[in-house]
Amino acid sequence: MKPFVTHDGLTLDYRIEGTGKPLLCLPGLTRSLDDFDELADAMSGEAQVIRVSMRGRGGSDWATDYTSYNIVQEARDVVDFMDFLGLTKATLIGTSRGGFNGMVLAATAPERLAGVLLNDIGPELATAGIDKIMDYVGKRPVARTLGALVAGLKADMAADFPDLSDEKWGQLARRWFRVSKSAVELNYDPGIGKAMHEQSKGETPDLWGLFDLMANTPLALLRGANSDLLSVETATQMQARRPDMIFAEVPNRGHIPLLDEAESLDTIRKLLDLA
Repeated sequence: MKPFVTHDGLTLDYRIEGTGKPLLCLPGLTRSLDDFDELADAMSGEAQVIRVSMRGRGGSDWATDYTSYNIVQEARDVVDFMDFLGLTKATLIGTSRGGFNGMVLAATAPERLAGVLLNDIGPELATAGIDKIMDYVGKRPVARTLGALVAGLKADMAADFPDLSDEKWGQLARRWFRVSKSAVELNYDPGIGKAMHEQSKGETPDLWGLFDLMANTPLALLRGANSDLLSVETATQMQARRPDMIFAEVPNRGHIPLLDEAESLDTIRKLLDLA
């Protein structure tokens, strides 16, 4: 595939699979396009799954200026990526931070979106989830082996994802981190952590106002039933402000649903029907 290069010279990793209505998939804060492996398999033959690792993540280039790790710049990268592909319009799936990118796009370039699915993210975030993110983002993992990494992930997350097998935990560990025989490293630029901590010192933006600007964009929301980031109260308020929003809660999932669950796929298909 022809490489995609951002306006400031970064090559972003992307993948395109399948045929049908385009699903443009944006991963979370420290995650890569690999987070959509399950979705790509599940939607084979039903949709064209287009996924991209944002700047500084996965196989994409790291930025020399860490301040470019912000949702406005990332949304610009998405529009430029769509232009690069000749993609006039797509249904966007925004996982966590990717959902913020989707909100920005729905407010600034609504004509490019056939719909937006917010995967366990909303305009108000629970303190417990935010504190957990701020505690780990940008820090080198303590684990030095795959076994130790899997044990740590299970200790931290297994209660929220109680039905995942040991094999699945190993797969996720290798997806979320760079694991070799001698080391475990971050799969993203530590500068993202620096950007997050600096941004947290500024004034909190009115994300409810951004959410309300999505009024004319078909919208869906997934919430992990065990999520520590998107509360029941916030999801309920989102539904009240958007009564037409497609909504599902995914059992046995925290932050975030993996998108191959029956509830997730049903929601995605309903949103695609509106495209």
